[in-house]
Amino acid sequence: MRLVRRLTTRLALRYALPAQVVGLPRRVVNCAIVAAGILWSLERIGVSGSVVWSAFTGFVTVGAVAFFAAWSVLSNLFCTLLIYMTGAFRMGDTIELLETGDKPGYKGRVVDINLVYTTLQDVDEGAARAVLQLPNSLFFQRVLRRWR
Repeated sequence: MRLVRRLTTRLALRYALPAQVVGLPRRVVNCAIVAAGILWSLERIGVSGSVVWSAFTGFVTVGAVAFFAAWSVLSNLFCTLLIYMTGAFRMGDTIELLETGDKPGYKGRVVDINLVYTTLQDVDEGAARAVLQLPNSLFFQRVLRRWR
């Protein structure tokens, strides 16, 4: 670590590099040295490197899958919070989510806002009063028209 610190300091002085440019290689090398030290210590204790690598890749894989699986749910929860905080619409409002310019979108009266979905009741007279459940994240991806 001292060798890397001296080398990066000399390069920074010689080429007038900013501190941010010098700091990143130092951190990367320091992390690599610490990781190598931990692996060496585990090897001395008797833990196989392949076992450590298998455990690490397994944890990373499970973490990535869990992150992607929970992403849409967390997105809807966060959008629910934003709907309440910004007052985008309220219970009883008639709203319409517009598609592209000439296409009609989803339209209805807001009858429920829960953590994942907003429920709209169809306002067309000829329809059988259908109920639409729209994910809350959808309201931040499209243009919203509202009537109080």
